Amino acid sequence: MPKQKTHRGAAKRFARTAKGKIKRQRAYHSHILTKKTAGRKRRLRTKTLVHNADFKRIERLLPNK
Repeated sequence: MPKQKTHRGAAKRFARTAKGKIKRQRAYHSHILTKKTAGRKRRLRTKTLVHNADFKRIERLLPNK
């Protein structure tokens, strides 16, 4: 059976935590930042965890991480 390959696009966007959960960046922080409040932009800077509903799907893209 051939080796499983990591989805390189997913590998650049997601990271594992020490307990095996998957971290992601928040959306809406790339452009049109002038109309967003400072507090909102600060919140968007922080990382968050992938939702349980999406976890299996993303885990399949990252077999070796």
